[in-house]
Amino acid sequence: MSKFGLLINYEYCTGCHTCEVACQQEHSFDVGKCGIRVTEHVYAAEKKPVAVDYIPFPTELCDLCMKRYNQGELPACVKHCQSFCMSFGKINDLVEKMDQQKRSALFAP
Repeated sequence: MSKFGLLINYEYCTGCHTCEVACQQEHSFDVGKCGIRVTEHVYAAEKKPVAVDYIPFPTELCDLCMKRYNQGELPACVKHCQSFCMSFGKINDLVEKMDQQKRSALFAP
């Protein structure tokens, strides 16, 4: 298991797909391939008739931009996230942070 991961607080994701674009440009992926995908989930909610969640989900192509990390930079998706809902770091640190976020997911390849 990797000692690094991504923490995604999907409560704040706006579905802008900037993470996808940043990933595709960083890795020069072909059209249709990406290291992260934003999915839309529409459902009935208690406090409103319809709710929509956008969830960035890393794919099997995600390498956490370790080349960027080794150069002192954040992964492309984290750097360009407009809603600041993504964090990169050591898994142990992200787990602690996750305890304070009620709607989040941890990706650890």
